[in-house]
Amino acid sequence: MFSSAIWRKSSYSGTHEEDTCVEVAFVADSIGVRDSKNRGGRALVFSDPAWKSLQHNMIH
Repeated sequence: MFSSAIWRKSSYSGTHEEDTCVEVAFVADSIGVRDSKNRGGRALVFSDPAWKSLQHNMIH
């Protein structure tokens, strides 16, 4: 599902490979989150409503 996805990471995470961060990709109605240090590893997959809920709960 995410093999051809464009993964993005926050501009706040820095530019060095050793920086710890997560990357996010949007594909159809799913959002993938993966460890930037383990790009070949598994991704957490969220539905759009679950992603919005996660964002809301992180802010509040």
